[in-house]
Amino acid sequence: MKLIIGLAKASHFGPTMTVTITSLLLANNLWWEGPAFVIAFGVFLGQLLVGFTNDLTDYQDDLKHNRQNKPLVSRQITTLQLQRAIKIFAPIAVVVNIAGPLGIKGGLIYLFGVGMGISYNLYFKSTLLSPLPYAIAFSALVSCIVVATDRRPPLWLITAAALLGVAAHFANVLKDLDQDLTSGIKGLPQRLGKKYSRIIVSLLLISTTLLLNHTQPNTPLLVIGLIASVITSFAPNKTMFTCLMITAVIDLIFLLNASGAEIGSSVT
Repeated sequence: MKLIIGLAKASHFGPTMTVTITSLLLANNLWWEGPAFVIAFGVFLGQLLVGFTNDLTDYQDDLKHNRQNKPLVSRQITTLQLQRAIKIFAPIAVVVNIAGPLGIKGGLIYLFGVGMGISYNLYFKSTLLSPLPYAIAFSALVSCIVVATDRRPPLWLITAAALLGVAAHFANVLKDLDQDLTSGIKGLPQRLGKKYSRIIVSLLLISTTLLLNHTQPNTPLLVIGLIASVITSFAPNKTMFTCLMITAVIDLIFLLNASGAEIGSSVT
């Protein structure tokens, strides 16, 4: 049980489940429950790999700052156990995504997104291009599900996903920004600082909300999106990312309920 809990924490369980639920909702909108759950499971496996590699590559820095919420630092799991988990789940993730409903095209697009997430952990995190893997990974997530139905992802869907991805990156960095700077981790948010990073998150959320509302006008969606952008401007650093991810799911639910037909017609 200790190992399972440790692996769940190492997967960054909250964000992982948020992405999984997002994929389930979108897949269910374009397919039906059976394939949708298989697709969501494949997405879940991919997100496990991103989370595991993040904790593994960050271990020394987490140890330096005594981040006891990290399972490697609190010794709930060992680096060897985490490495073994990556070796076990990696081939399963590849098989489930390519051999499942996503097919070869959709599966490869999603796995490319997973690869971008891993590349962030290994390289992009400390560069000016740190937002790029997030933008590509979020876009790949929504695109792979649409492509798997032999339709073209609409530009508004790809753009909205990319904007949310970049917003998630900036929001996620804020909680550890000062410690990152002392460790020499200088991605774009760290270089811009907390003030400007918060402004960027708010602007990205506003842009995403206005884009989705333009695609399919929906007053609740518009109101929630705009309120969220205000909340993120003063939310505590440690809860800002959680607020953003919850808002992203709410936005998606409203979007899919209001514009299922729009997605279907615009990808033909």
